[in-house]
Amino acid sequence: MRANRSIPASTVIPVLVYPDVREAVAWLSAAFGFAERVRIGENHRAQLRFGDGAVIVGDVHGERRPPRPGEVTHSVTVRVEDARAHCERARANGARILMEPTDMPYGERQYTAEDPAGHLWTFSETLADVAPEEWGGELVDPG
Repeated sequence: MRANRSIPASTVIPVLVYPDVREAVAWLSAAFGFAERVRIGENHRAQLRFGDGAVIVGDVHGERRPPRPGEVTHSVTVRVEDARAHCERARANGARILMEPTDMPYGERQYTAEDPAGHLWTFSETLADVAPEEWGGELVDPG
């Protein structure tokens, strides 16, 4: 894949809609540890990075809007080194914790949080390398 400084290098880049892009960037940085990479207009879009991942924060226009209260349209999973510490950081910055850090049978410790715009985020810490067959999954393509 060719490099382009105008787009994150990540292969998959979710775009999440927020009513106020600047406010979302500040909150996602403080609560979840994202870092702003590129700003597009004053309140139009921003590219954020987290490790080797990225997310684009976009403004509301036309049919684009954040989820309505009680509506779940998607979630984003982000890998972290320490789910418990990350959860406390998020909580201290006003994240609504929907699931406390929980050890899962597939070798991950995960927690789920809702941001002020209603987007759901799951943060996942790897505890062990577990074969999918050990917990009911099936490895289809080891690629």
